[in-house]
Amino acid sequence: MAIKVGNTMENFKNEQEKYYNLVNNENATPEQLEAASKNMFEALKNDLTTKITAEARASMSDSNVLASRGINVLTSEEREFFNAAVIDGGFNDAKILPSTTQQRVFEGLVKAHPLLEAIGLQDLGAVTKFVYSDPTRTYMWKELFTDIQGQVNAAFREETITQLKLTAFAVIPNDMIDLGPEYIELYVRTLLIESIATGLEFGYINGRGPTMSEPVGLLKDVDAVSGAVTDKVSSGTLTFAPSQYGETVTGELYNVVKLLSTNAKNEARNVSNLVVMIINPIDAIGVQFRNTIQTSDGQFVTALPYNISVVESEQVPVGKAIFMLKGEYIAAIAGAYQLKRFDQTLAIEDAVLYTIKRYANGRPKDNKAALVFDLDIQFPVTP
Repeated sequence: MAIKVGNTMENFKNEQEKYYNLVNNENATPEQLEAASKNMFEALKNDLTTKITAEARASMSDSNVLASRGINVLTSEEREFFNAAVIDGGFNDAKILPSTTQQRVFEGLVKAHPLLEAIGLQDLGAVTKFVYSDPTRTYMWKELFTDIQGQVNAAFREETITQLKLTAFAVIPNDMIDLGPEYIELYVRTLLIESIATGLEFGYINGRGPTMSEPVGLLKDVDAVSGAVTDKVSSGTLTFAPSQYGETVTGELYNVVKLLSTNAKNEARNVSNLVVMIINPIDAIGVQFRNTIQTSDGQFVTALPYNISVVESEQVPVGKAIFMLKGEYIAAIAGAYQLKRFDQTLAIEDAVLYTIKRYANGRPKDNKAALVFDLDIQFPVTP
């Protein structure tokens, strides 16, 4: 930020004038010159400190006002990066987005797409490995001095997510470059959020596994021996049919929760407040219709028993419902967002195509991380 010295350096100017007068005074002693010089630089330091602090506060205040008005505010690093795009007429090859922009992309992903938040998506940044534990194996009773190496190895597992790449395509109009760094950043960030979210949701719901260079989706099972990825078989049918005391809905969902309360090894696990139902927006309307009541004060409230939360995703087939247990699906993205100009001719005038790549992967911890049910929601026919 450039500092405008202006007329606010009065103390310094006064001491500077005194010093110059002494310098031009043949009778001034060395001690007087030294003292005047010291006073001048002390005044300079104090005046500059006061001025810079005031300008910084004003700048912060302006930024806060702009942010509160919904205006995109950039950090100095972001401004430098996107200003370079303005000057160069686009992004040079192998450009890495600023870390703060990458963080804002991730925040936008989980905020605008509830499925990614519910599924527990993690952004590992430059790290491409992470460790998770089996809570049933992270303790042990043994005699003193007994070797515990085998137990530790069994309790913790390391996962690598570098094996799959998720590529987003960004078409950036030349006119966008002319609008300035704030608008370029907002455009690129919004484009990334939507394109990457679409790819992640498809992979985490319908992914066909490593042989297809895709994650293993929630709709799939993995054979423990061969590793083959196949479609899940429906665990039953849900009607959400009305009943006098709601026993139909509570009974149907009780069976769902009960099935999820054990893992693939038939070991019990906690499901309280962890069950998520993922459905297509079309079916969400039917579920909402069957589970909405009007309270005594006239408010309409929608709620499912057992604190089951509902998340919508267009990637779920109509007529299907996925019930997932939070924490039982591994989903992560890693590596830096790298922009690369696409070297093929794009049949769009006044625009440049870029590819933006990151590492990503996902898979269930076992085949009971999620269950699939058919939906058969009937509506009353008006005669």
